This record gives sequence, C-alpha cells and structure tokens, in this order.
Amino acid sequence: MDKLCIHGHFYQPPREDPFTGEIAPEPGAEPFANFNERVNAECYRPNAELGNFELLSFDLAPTLADWLREHDPATYRRIIEADRHNIEIHGMGNAIAHPYYHIILPLASRRDKEIQVAWGIADFRHRFGRRPEGMWLPEMAVDYETLEVLAASDIAFTILSPHQAKGVDGAGLYAVPLSKGLRMAVFLRDEELSGRLAFDARATEDARRFVEQHLANFRDEFILLALDGETFGHHHRGREHFLYDLLRSEAHRAGYELTFPALYLQEHPPEAEVEVVENSSWSCPHSLARWREGCSCTGGPSGWKAHLRSALDHLAEEIDALYLDEAKRVVDSWQLLRDYILVILGEVKGRALLAEYARGKLTEAEEARLLTLLEAQRYRQAMYTSCAFFFEDLDRLEPRYSIASAAKAIQLVKEATGISLEEDLRRDLRSAVSWITDRTGEDIYDEIVSATSPRGSQW
Repeated sequence: MDKLCIHGHFYQPPREDPFTGEIAPEPGAEPFANFNERVNAECYRPNAELGNFELLSFDLAPTLADWLREHDPATYRRIIEADRHNIEIHGMGNAIAHPYYHIILPLASRRDKEIQVAWGIADFRHRFGRRPEGMWLPEMAVDYETLEVLAASDIAFTILSPHQAKGVDGAGLYAVPLSKGLRMAVFLRDEELSGRLAFDARATEDARRFVEQHLANFRDEFILLALDGETFGHHHRGREHFLYDLLRSEAHRAGYELTFPALYLQEHPPEAEVEVVENSSWSCPHSLARWREGCSCTGGPSGWKAHLRSALDHLAEEIDALYLDEAKRVVDSWQLLRDYILVILGEVKGRALLAEYARGKLTEAEEARLLTLLEAQRYRQAMYTSCAFFFEDLDRLEPRYSIASAAKAIQLVKEATGISLEEDLRRDLRSAVSWITDRTGEDIYDEIVSATSPRGSQW
C-alpha cells in the first residue's frame, strides 16, 4: 500500500508585551482580542477536538505551545497526547521539534543556530517527554551550516521543497552528505499538491473529490504534503473537517496508508544523495532577500528591512560583549547560555545552573548580574523572529514585537551593568522608515519605551 503523510507547521509569533506579559488588542482579530485567540478558535482547538493531530505529522512552535498551555490547556493536552498515542501504536511519535524562536537560521551566526536548535530540542523534550527525531526549519530556510548543527545535535531529518535540492525532479527522501562524516535525511515534499492544499480553497471543499482528482491516479511509494497547519480552519474556514475526512477515510479508500516521517525513515533509510540549494526557502525565490534586504515578494519599498536587521545585529554584538565580560568566571559561557533554556522551562533554578558552571563561588551580586544578562540574551534571541521581516512594512505589529524584545533586552542589560545601549539602537533605527506612515524604527522604539513608564498606556 502506498504511503501518505500530511505535515502541518503550527506557529504563532511571541505576541506578548515583554514588559507586562500581556497581549494588547490586535486590529483584525475581531471578534477576538488577538490573533492567538482567533486562530485557536478557528484551527487549533477544532483540529485537536476532531483528533486530527493523531494522524498528522506536525511541529508545534514553542511560542505557540506556551500560549496554548496557559490559555487553552485542554487543546494543548490533546496535541501532546496525540504524539503519545502514536508512540503507543508505532513506538515513535508523529511530532517533530522546532527552533525555539522562528528565526531564519541561515541568516544567523553559527552560535545562534546552535542556541536555537538546543533550546528547541530542550523545549520539545520538556513538552513531549522524549527527544525529537526531526526538526522543522522556519520558512524551510536552509544552508549547510544549519544542517550540520541539526546533525551534530542528533536530529535525523528535516523537510524541504524539491526546488531546494540540486538535480531533483520531484518529491522523495534523500540523504545530504555533510562535513565530518555526518548526514542528514531530507524529505522533499510534493510542492504542487502542498500548494494546492494551502492556497486553492476550492480544492479542499470535499475530501473525496480531492482524492479523486489529485490522489486516486497518483501512484508513488510515498507522498508528503507539507504546509502551514493554520490552513485547516483559519486560512480556509471549516477545512478541519476536510482534513478529518481525508485522514480518517478518503485516503484509505483510495489505497493509501497514513504515515509520518520518523516512521517512514525507520522503514526506508534514504539511498540516494542530494545537494541542497543554500540560502533557499519555501516562500522567497530571492535567496532569503525577503528577510534580509527586501525583495519583490512584498509590495512597496523594502529597504527598511536591511536597516532593521543591521540595527538588531549591532545591538546583539553589544549585548554579547557585555555578557562575555560578565561571564569570565564561568567555565563555558556559551554552553551556559545553551543550558539556560532549563531555567526558562522551569526545570532548574538559575543559581543552581550557575553553580554548575562557576569556576569558584560567585557572590550574590555576581549571580544576579549574570542571570539578568542571561535573561537579556533570551530577548536578544526573540528579536530576530522572522515575522518582523516577512511583511511589507515596518509599521506593523510584527516588527513592533521585534523592537519590543530589543527594548526589553536593553532594559535588562542596563539593570545588570548600568550601561545603556539605547542611544546606539535609536540611532540605528532612524534609518528604518515605514513607507506607509513615515514613522521610523526609532519612533516605534520610543513609543514602546514610553508605554512602559508608570504613566504609559499598554502598547
């Protein structure tokens, strides 16, 4: 029997005000207060209630998982239990990991790649109770260094599109040779059918018709369709029922057995090797320009993207330098940061973690400074979330979230060291200008900081 797998990528950015932990009302989310609430009502909850997560392959981004655990624990629990259900049946789960923040990994430094992957693995283990076999790459953005970091972290596979592999005609399972004798299994999704599911609302009106038109005469040993999970209920209303019918009955009626990548990989290790197209993604044909300097993927002048990224890069360098200066008395400052995820997850107390790394006994003041700088590093990572650069204009909610994370990192650095990095960032942000409102990144930053004052309103 031929095998069919549908992978859903489930993600929402961190929407919380980093100064209050609250989500401000978001225009466009009505009648809900914010988009997390809206998408949950339209997609996550109904799919979980129908049991669709048990039959999907899926990744659940940590920022979304955190929100669900707090605001809809029943849905969160159903998603986690869906993976455990497959472990009981197949001996392995159908969930895969996700880097902690949704950043474009090829645009990140090697160290930031390692931190994001390590934090993503730890978060997955914390939630699902096991190590992940695979990891989703945000926007499917890939380069060899990213794959090497995954492989060195014992990640066995990821998912890409055929246009991201050299000399490949279509979908399939391949091995990518890496340095130091490492290899990475790469599942190439069926791009045409994945796109039809994601963007053609008429194609998903009826599951039986979809199978008859697109799967009944399509014979291959393995078909993988991968797309945003929000397609099923949010982007296309009511499509959670299409997904239910497809997975519960129509696929089997057409002669397909459902599977997921980890299970298929165990049964069919890849034989053919392939090279990846570096700095490619599933949503930008311009070598990641969409998130770097801008391109025609979005309307209007997009030069603000390069200025925003440059401002964040400059701030990150300054935060790193201050962190390293304070961390002189620990054995491995970057490994300490990688393990700081255990504090974020509540598994370890901060002072206990420092005790494992300190070269000698730290004073209370030294501990407080170092823990505060570690927390600043958390927001320094968050400010690179890809959504800040995905859309057409600077003066949107998504870049605002990124700048707010930068502001929070600056506040924590000043609290720890007495040094303010604010003026440098404000200067750099002046060059990032909205082509719609003429507001600069500095204007947005100042508004955010003003709202954190005792008399300020919630931003």
